[in-house]
Amino acid sequence: MGSEFIHGLLVGLAFIVAIGPQNAFVLKSGLLRQHIFTVCFICAASDAVLIVSGIAGLDRLLVEFPVLLDVFRYGGATFLLFYGFASARSAWKGGAALKAKGQKESYKNAVLICLALTWLNPHVYLDTVILLSSIALQSETPFLFGAGAMSGSFLFFFSLGYGARFLAPVFQNPQSWRILDLVICLIMWSIAVQLLFFS
Repeated sequence: MGSEFIHGLLVGLAFIVAIGPQNAFVLKSGLLRQHIFTVCFICAASDAVLIVSGIAGLDRLLVEFPVLLDVFRYGGATFLLFYGFASARSAWKGGAALKAKGQKESYKNAVLICLALTWLNPHVYLDTVILLSSIALQSETPFLFGAGAMSGSFLFFFSLGYGARFLAPVFQNPQSWRILDLVICLIMWSIAVQLLFFS
């Protein structure tokens, strides 16, 4: 039984390690040391809900009603284009450095952005609800596998959010912050383009 948990943990980590809009936002929140626990918890808890939902049968609903994925696709692409533009503008303006009084993000905005990056991304439904649940359902104890995958999400997001502080000295330099904003912009826009034209 322990092997099923470990298998789920490793598969769950494999699905979320790749840099994406959600991970980029967690990293930025960690660097700014703003709302880290809330942002990490929303990401990990959302993954947990999606994993359980997939194992419980939500994957079949998405397969039966593919229009739902289209709704998430266009809504997510629109949000990613907008957020990417905001990051591009920040990179262009420059002048920001990582300080205790640095870029401020209100608690409400942080929560809303985090929820949008999580729930408007159709890839999360394809990866977590459909693909991950299909792997889980092949095991003898799907919910133990799912528990491992959920643990992987909590481990990854909290490590990323709270571990970001070790990069803080690098981001005392305004140029480093401009580069990060530019990278975040490119990630957002590339995924938006992928959603609109290659999904």
